[in-house]
Amino acid sequence: MAIILSTNQPILSIKNLEKSYGVNQVLNGIDLSVYKGQIIGYIGPNGAGKSTTVKIMLGLEQNYSGQVEIFGSDIANEPVEYKRRVGYVPEVADLYDNLTAHEYLTFIGELYGVDSDSVDQKAQKLMSLFGLEDVYHSRISSFSKGMKQKTLIISSLLHNPDLLFLDEPIGGLDANSVMVFKEVLAQLAAQGKTIFYSSHIMDVVEKISNRIILLNEGRIVADGSFEELKQKNQEGTLEEIFNQLTGFDEHKDMAEQFVSIVQEM
Repeated sequence: MAIILSTNQPILSIKNLEKSYGVNQVLNGIDLSVYKGQIIGYIGPNGAGKSTTVKIMLGLEQNYSGQVEIFGSDIANEPVEYKRRVGYVPEVADLYDNLTAHEYLTFIGELYGVDSDSVDQKAQKLMSLFGLEDVYHSRISSFSKGMKQKTLIISSLLHNPDLLFLDEPIGGLDANSVMVFKEVLAQLAAQGKTIFYSSHIMDVVEKISNRIILLNEGRIVADGSFEELKQKNQEGTLEEIFNQLTGFDEHKDMAEQFVSIVQEM
């Protein structure tokens, strides 16, 4: 049975989360509370622990220490039920290329408990809005990268989730589709959906997030709105704040060396 949360209770709560792979300590005590309607920009360098955190929240990683509660329940005690209310767009996904978009989306919708007729009607409408109505019954193997990404985004939303995890979701999308998708996220958040957005594209994170969390070496080193982070760090862009807090200031020198090598005779 789903737990009803009051408006001031977090949708997601993490306490002292730690995770190691052998001697490699990936997460070093993450504490985090996320609330209804927030768009969280979850950023950090490669190896900072972003994907590990998300995979633990999705139940894809085990053997961690600490507590993770989603919708008021500890996911260690209820590892399946909460997933009915969660959507996920992974950075890399296998879309079963031999299936048609209709077959794939119907399959995903039924996994979440939505009847096939309802899934079919909703999927057709969403595919049409993304300009894919003509390929609804075509095999996914014939799709471009952008078409596959649109299909994946649709599959994550078919069951109307309350919590959405997005890992580099706009790769391959054209400029118009990116604008539509950003507006979709804003409207979903306005309706009370909670969105966890992980990306290396700083300008997108800066524009869509109402709260930004920066992870470095398995720890949260910044947490706040873009304006709050800018005031604390006296930098102009999220990319500059990111570089300052992660200690990376060699990009200009590295670029000069790169160009110099390219121009060698």
